[in-house]
Amino acid sequence: MKIAVLGGDGFVGWPTSLHLSELGHEIHILDNLSRRWIDTELGVQSLTPMDSIQERTRIWHQETGRRIHFHLIDLARDYDVLKNWLAAERPDVVIHFAEQRAAPYSMKSDRHKNYTVNNNVNATHNLLNAMVELGLDAHLIHLGTMGVYGYSTVGAAIPEGYLPVGIETMSGETVSQEILYPTNPGSIYHMTKSLDQLLFQFYAKNDGVRITDLHQGIVWGTHTEQTRKHPQLVNRFDYDGDYGTVLNRFLIQAAIGYPLTVHGVGGQTRAFIHIQDSVRCIELALNNAPKKGDRVKIFNQMTETHRVRDLAEMVARIAGGTVAYLPNPRKEAAENDLVVKNDQFRALGLNPITLEEGLLSEVMDVAKKFAYRVDRSRIPAVSAWTKDIAPTLEHDPEGKRLKSVS
Repeated sequence: MKIAVLGGDGFVGWPTSLHLSELGHEIHILDNLSRRWIDTELGVQSLTPMDSIQERTRIWHQETGRRIHFHLIDLARDYDVLKNWLAAERPDVVIHFAEQRAAPYSMKSDRHKNYTVNNNVNATHNLLNAMVELGLDAHLIHLGTMGVYGYSTVGAAIPEGYLPVGIETMSGETVSQEILYPTNPGSIYHMTKSLDQLLFQFYAKNDGVRITDLHQGIVWGTHTEQTRKHPQLVNRFDYDGDYGTVLNRFLIQAAIGYPLTVHGVGGQTRAFIHIQDSVRCIELALNNAPKKGDRVKIFNQMTETHRVRDLAEMVARIAGGTVAYLPNPRKEAAENDLVVKNDQFRALGLNPITLEEGLLSEVMDVAKKFAYRVDRSRIPAVSAWTKDIAPTLEHDPEGKRLKSVS
């Protein structure tokens, strides 16, 4: 199939592009390279050295004989360019990763909130709008987030997208209906993904767009089978307080002798998935497309749940590190449970990679190899959810800053 991977230069987009290319699909990456610009803005770089997208695709062709095509397009701002590209190429599948993905970054300031909303919502709507206008019957696969559900619990497993409810009629009878599971976003980023859900629901109902929405957990790990083929194909690895995912952050902190930073009491339970499983799930979704007129197909793309403090203690035990409990920059419950259904991917044959010490050690080996690239001052998570929280945050967990003698 001809597949457009929007945001294919990113953390999940790049290994997905390689995986699907190796399966024989014709891959076109559309990306505005904004994630690289954000690195420049934040003054931090991927732990793993990343070549340009042109060099990465050249190496892939050199190693495999397969070409990945790159197109510099800003989906949120260049509607006509996007529409003209879709009209000319008419892909069979569009995989949509092209959104600002970090909750902390989305909460840094009013400017970052505006950017996240403008970029994410406009990109999604421009894509849907163009597909309908062109009569493009492509399967749209979107990478969403478990965060649309929120992290509170009512003592029941979170279903895959839809919730059966009973509604009392005027005559006193109860009518059964399935609705989108009520969203409860915890950040501006998660809120944009909640808005995506509504856009998808409308365009599937109104125009018959075939859509799969993947509610993904927190991704950990670095390598996939394809990124191991050559050092220059390595995936990006974020460790900073805005973009580093929690388990990867713990592993890099342990590797360089930095305190493992747990925020609050660490009672937050999160859903996780290994990067190799993430790309495998996208392949499974690709091969199980909804039919025209179907409602949006929603999968929970996660394989296990863990409490943050338990992860920190496990990594500290493996690596001999210390755990530091710091003020929480997020506005969230101190403790929560999380039970999630992922029956659909298991039924399609997903055999999950679970969190094992061997795989953790593999990530730590990558961290140690590139430890010389770490800027320790960028590790603390200091993007506050509210102005009241900001003064309470710890900017120097190591206690190494110069202090006044007065």
